[in-house]
Amino acid sequence: MSRGLVLGIESSCDETAAAVVAEGRRIVSNVVASQVQVHARFGGVVPEVASRQHLTAVVPVIREAMGSIAWDELAGVAVTYGPGLAGSLLVGLSAAKALAWAQGLALAGVNHLEAHLYANWLLEEEPRFPLLGLVVSGGHSDLVLMRQHLDYRLLGQTRDDAAGEAFDKVARILGLGYPGGPAIQQAAQRGDPARLTLPRAWLEGSLDFSFSGLKTAVLRLVERLEREPGPGAPTLNDVAAAFQESVVDVLAEKTARAAREYGVRTVILSGGVASNTRLREEVRRRVTLPVMCPPPSLCTDNAAMVAACGWYKLQAGRLAGLDLDVVPSLRLDAASKRGMM
Repeated sequence: MSRGLVLGIESSCDETAAAVVAEGRRIVSNVVASQVQVHARFGGVVPEVASRQHLTAVVPVIREAMGSIAWDELAGVAVTYGPGLAGSLLVGLSAAKALAWAQGLALAGVNHLEAHLYANWLLEEEPRFPLLGLVVSGGHSDLVLMRQHLDYRLLGQTRDDAAGEAFDKVARILGLGYPGGPAIQQAAQRGDPARLTLPRAWLEGSLDFSFSGLKTAVLRLVERLEREPGPGAPTLNDVAAAFQESVVDVLAEKTARAAREYGVRTVILSGGVASNTRLREEVRRRVTLPVMCPPPSLCTDNAAMVAACGWYKLQAGRLAGLDLDVVPSLRLDAASKRGMM
């Protein structure tokens, strides 16, 4: 008999994850098999390598997440079907569909970005609608208005490099390794952002983001510092600190602006870049509303957030069929328009 438990499966990029969540709010299990060490030598995720790693890990991860839970205790299976790497997504989706068919369970298809938003429902306090969500990850920088569950209006998005992608690329320029977010943050703690001024792409009149120009500015600055070294020159740690401040300044200011403009009651942060301490500090300083953010383990890719979102989809009757396919470029705002996902 179902106890309101949902099995979530996530494989959109380089984490193979499975989790069981009760009624969209309480984590029963949460297992993540990371591929960071595998891809670190390449300086980024290699799609073919990622999909092969998922094939190896998906069954053991699901088995560990289920533990002693019986299949008839589940209300359904939720799985990420986009956006992400096609080969990686196929592994998780195929496993989820096979389990749903074999065990006679309902299936919910989840957008990876909406899953990040729902990581905030795994906190002790429940977010209050209407709310503004800032989703910042390796491939996305989105501002999302939610007036109720599963209702998304995309207010702003990245026009080129997302924040996480910019962190990875700048970390590579500075020789700090992969993944770039933690590496930049650590270097920035040893630097002085006031020693340099880097550009901000404000894109006036828009809530969109752009970090490609900032990345190029850092590259030109580093090339100049290498040509003209000197005892008083800024260090690479100073560059990291100035870069981080530039990204945080734009993200925090546009989030605060959108919160005022749309009269929301709560601001929620999510995605891997939401683990950044400076970003959390600045958003909380500039926003006069309650600001919620999951712990770092729920900011990075995981299946608990997929299961949480899946519970609300099952409750709303938004079920997927066994013909569900991956959509690598799936948009978040398509959910409300189609009444699907």
